[in-house]
Amino acid sequence: MINFLTILPLAFVMVAGPQIVSAIFLATSVRPHANSIAYLAGVALATALGTTIVYVLATIFDIERASTEDSGAGPVDYAIIALLLGLTVRVYLRRNNTEPPAWMGRLETATPELSFKLGFLLFILMPTDVITMITVGTVLAREDLSLVHALPFLLVTVLLVAIPLLILLLMGQRADVVLPRIRTWMSTNSWVVSEIVIVFFLVMAITGLS
Repeated sequence: MINFLTILPLAFVMVAGPQIVSAIFLATSVRPHANSIAYLAGVALATALGTTIVYVLATIFDIERASTEDSGAGPVDYAIIALLLGLTVRVYLRRNNTEPPAWMGRLETATPELSFKLGFLLFILMPTDVITMITVGTVLAREDLSLVHALPFLLVTVLLVAIPLLILLLMGQRADVVLPRIRTWMSTNSWVVSEIVIVFFLVMAITGLS
């Protein structure tokens, strides 16, 4: 059985890639504060909604009974491991996609409405985020924990996305120099962070089978 606290690092997988890069672009846009807050609202809604849907479906099908009492392992455990392996391969294969999509260049003149929609759609549709939310929701249901236990995961995800806004608030105009550097570093190295987190949880999941 996997301790739910061990899935908190998966919040890093949720934000790595276009998700955090978009947050940086919005923090340097013409409406940085309004756009960033709207983006965070979209992220929070998407993460909460996606995790809740998975949790409800998993609860309806009563997946915690799929785990065997003798070994503590069952089909759900192996399904989670399979999802994580697939996520590991996907992140690795996309490691060289360091250039931000062309549409990101238009975020400089984005509106709060567009920022909200972007945050929601990126996090509800991005394959890595979908797999991560499936993992979190199924672990919650399998461990027979209430949905309230997803709050730490949600809060950490939102906090990570809020880093560009926090830098803007703390550094003011100096953020115009710092944020582009962070954006460049994240575009190049976010896949490494994701792989470390995924492998960490994968090892925990495999260890939990014994």
